[in-house]
Order: sequence, then structure tokens, then C-alpha cells
Amino acid sequence: MDLLNTLVDKGLRRELPTREEALAVLATSDDELLDVVAAAGKVRRQWFGRRVKLNYLVNLKSGLCPEDCSYCSQRLGSKAEILKYTWLKPDDASKAAAAGVAGGAKRVCLVASGRGPTDKDVDRVSETISAIKEQNEGVEVCACLGLLSDGQAGRLRAAGADAYNHNLNTSEATYGDICTTHDFSDRVSTVQQAQAAGMSACSGLIAGMGESDADLVDVVFALRELDPDSVPVNFLIPFEGTPLAKEWNLTPQRALRILAMVRFVCPDIEVRLAGGREVHLRSLQPLALHLVNSIFLGDYLTSEGQAGKDDLAMIADAGFEVEGTDTTTLPEHRRQDCGAAAADEADDADGDSEEIDATVPAPSDDTRRDLVSVRRRGAGTDLPPNA
Repeated sequence: MDLLNTLVDKGLRRELPTREEALAVLATSDDELLDVVAAAGKVRRQWFGRRVKLNYLVNLKSGLCPEDCSYCSQRLGSKAEILKYTWLKPDDASKAAAAGVAGGAKRVCLVASGRGPTDKDVDRVSETISAIKEQNEGVEVCACLGLLSDGQAGRLRAAGADAYNHNLNTSEATYGDICTTHDFSDRVSTVQQAQAAGMSACSGLIAGMGESDADLVDVVFALRELDPDSVPVNFLIPFEGTPLAKEWNLTPQRALRILAMVRFVCPDIEVRLAGGREVHLRSLQPLALHLVNSIFLGDYLTSEGQAGKDDLAMIADAGFEVEGTDTTTLPEHRRQDCGAAAADEADDADGDSEEIDATVPAPSDDTRRDLVSVRRRGAGTDLPPNA
């Protein structure tokens, strides 16, 4: 297929595809799926070999968020029966993180619900970062605390935070459809603040919220223009009790096409398979490892994930290896010159290509709602995590 040959050549040269090419990946048929995976896999292996980076989530504060993000089980007005608790103490958070590190996680992601942290919250998280780093040599710590105020990014960096996560989630044009309490530009600003403070930026998307192919391409191109070091790709977990509970728009095949498109647009960026992989990829999860070079280990913020031991077995069985703390994730050129040319590349690639849009597939009649399991173990409980 000429399209795939072109995309592989561009990916190996770190050249951005056009919007038309990215849309064409999403429009490929199921009969072409393995060819698409194989092509994107060549790009993945060029920049990351067969390494898989493991990341581990610690939910520092769960539920009771004042924001109204429609996809979130912790949102204002959510009726999802999730765990709700206030801030974990630094020692408790460090113990939770240690379980993930023991399972092979290279990065610990500290997440707290809410619009954004107060200065007292930043102090609290700073203590937690110190506790984790004292007990786990070489571990990376990423903070995800919502919208940042002036000076907070610098304080987190000074406390030892290696990265900051704040996802764009969907296209700017449709952002108002999923949230009204803040806007797309607020999210972009927070990512930029993290970068300016010297933290590695982590920003991604959520697929499966009823968006069009054009929306998916828009948000991935917006991410590439921001030039984060890692891009988590989440697939909507349709929690009962949230506005998007009935949005079951994804098939395993579509999820793989989305991951392949992200890899072609972000050839040398850490692409992370994130929330919802078990729900939507199901038995095709191992194929996704040919597209991504990073996954979350074990449970998520408010839902249960695949057992950590099963994640490790899946990686080994698929012929991949867990990336150690002695290995730098990003290719050499990105470590030396992160973000220098991304905006120019985006301008060059986004020329006069023809717009292609596709209708969103109808939900399947055999939707597996039983695959959404609320987390009842790990952080905030007396039960051990499954890492």
C-alpha cells in the first residue's frame, strides 16, 4: 500500500504526515489492519527497539472534583460508585508507589482530582515526591494535579518532579462538548508552564467519546505542535453514573488504527497505551505493543486494570522487554533538542491537503459493559494493589 510505505519513510525520517495521510490511516479497512500495524511497528522499532516502559499510577486524592469533564468518574455530579478519599499521606503514597516499582515500573505518576493544586497541595506533593525518590533509586516521578498557577511548575520541578501530565483529551473545536468549567487553552497553558519549568511534558488524548476522525487528527496534531515527550492514548471507560456511560463507539480494530495514527504523527515520541486498553482492545492488547512503547502497569485511577503479572507476561510473550531504569526512553536527538523543530514541521506538513471526515461507528450490540470494574484495592484502601 503506497500510503503505508510513505508513512514508514516519513516516520523513519521524523517527518510529519499530512492531515490527509493521518485521516487515511483511520479510514483503512479491517482487512488492512495487520498491514497498518506492521508499518507503524517499523517506525516504533526504529526509535524504541522492543523496549516497553512501565508506568504506575497512584491516585493521591480520589473523587469530589469541582470540574464537569463528562468522561470522568470523579467529576462534579458523578454518580459512579468510585472510591472517594482525601489526600494520601506522603508515606502512604510512597508505599503505594513502591508496589509499582517492585513490579518493574520506571515512572510513578502521582494524580490528584481537582481543578488544580493550592500552594499547600504543592507542598504536600513535594513531600511525597521526596519520600518516593528516597526509597526508590532511579525512579521517575510525574505529577498530574490539574491546572497550574504561576510558580507552581517551578516548585514541583525543584521538589524533584521529572514530568508533568495534563492531557488535551480532544480537539479544540469539540472541547466545549465535554467540559464547561475550563477550556482547551487552559490545558495548553499548563503543558507549556511545565515545559518552561524544565519538566518533561506528558499530554495525550481520550478516544471513544463520540468524536469524528477529524477530531482525533486535530488533537494529535495539536499535541505534536506542543511537542510533549510522552503521549498517553486513553480509550474512554464508560462509567455508569457519568454522561458518557452509553458511549461504546470503539472496536479493538479501531483502537489499533488510532494508535497507529498517533505513532505515525509522533514517530519518536513515547506513545503510551493508557486507560481503557483492557476494555476496548481486549485480546488484541499484544498487537498494540507493536505501536506503543509504554503502558500503565496494573490498576488505573478509579478502575481496575489487568493484573500486573499478566501485563509482564503479555510483554514477554509478545517478544518485547521491560525498559530498565538504566535506559533513557527518548532517542538521543530528542534528549538534545526536544521541541526545536516540531512547530516548523507541523506548519510544513499541514498544507493544502484535502479534508477527509468519517462518521463515528455505531455502538455494537454486544457491548461488554461487564469489563468496567471500579477499583476497590490499592491506594486509599486497606487492600494490596495488583501490581
